[in-house]
Amino acid sequence: MNLQTLSAFLTVLLAVQISAAQSTNFTALPDSPATLPGKGLAQHDFFYAGEAKAERMVIVRAGKIAWDYTHPGKGEISDAVLQPNGNILFAHQFGVTEINSENEVVWNLDAPTNTEIHTAMPFGTNSVWFLRNGDPAKFIQLNKASGAVEREFVLPVKNPRSIHGHFRHARMTDASTLLVAHMDLGKAAEYDLNGKELWSLDVPGIWSATLLSNGNMLVVSNQKFVREVNRAGATVWEWTPADAPGYKFSNLQLATRLPNGNTIINNWFNPWSARLDTNNLPVQAIEVTPDKKIVWALRAWTPPADLGPATTIQLLETN
Repeated sequence: MNLQTLSAFLTVLLAVQISAAQSTNFTALPDSPATLPGKGLAQHDFFYAGEAKAERMVIVRAGKIAWDYTHPGKGEISDAVLQPNGNILFAHQFGVTEINSENEVVWNLDAPTNTEIHTAMPFGTNSVWFLRNGDPAKFIQLNKASGAVEREFVLPVKNPRSIHGHFRHARMTDASTLLVAHMDLGKAAEYDLNGKELWSLDVPGIWSATLLSNGNMLVVSNQKFVREVNRAGATVWEWTPADAPGYKFSNLQLATRLPNGNTIINNWFNPWSARLDTNNLPVQAIEVTPDKKIVWALRAWTPPADLGPATTIQLLETN
């Protein structure tokens, strides 16, 4: 080995040793603070569900799990609601199911082959509406008793055949319009129930959109922002992870504006692409004031209250 080769070898060896030393001394930042604001599970009574490998839902009351159910199906829960009669309606990719408080299936609809259903809500007392990802993608309102389609229209998508990425969230407004989060088109859009577009706004990475009582829209993006936007498209309030130092946010899906003006923001953990570190657990949700102060952080990953990943948190104090 000549001197030039030896010198190059020693340079590389030294770089490797320095790198190893730096790796050994590096300490990763925690995913959440050791002590969290708020009262933990006792902060609110709530219904909870999330996209996970098991179709699991829970109800928390007085700081404890009061009800726990795992649906024996294939797919992921993207949308669910606890109804005033105690029944739960949930969309789980390959169908929509309604169960009663005794965990009995009282109604079920399987998604046709090559379609998916990720968002659904009750309509009146006897009907349900849902978005069906597919070619074509559709809004469908269905009578549960007769199975008759009461209303339907085609929704635009970017790629009709890439069905999994079409929709995760939509909501009916009090004015009987439909507010849709177009995932693959990267926009929020409002339609009348004949399918006519009334309003739209580009929102890159959008996962959900909700109409607020003041007429503005609350949109959530997997590009890690929550925004309140007005009809003109102007941002009037925004939250990003930079507003919560000390917390790691992996994926934002849904945000809920509370009557007191606070906002609950879900932090979804993806169980398909990452392994949960039980020694460094992220929060599943935070509640922030209008000036972005965190007043509650939820972290419940271990028995007796392992809630799993967070998509839906429906507060029950007024139910």
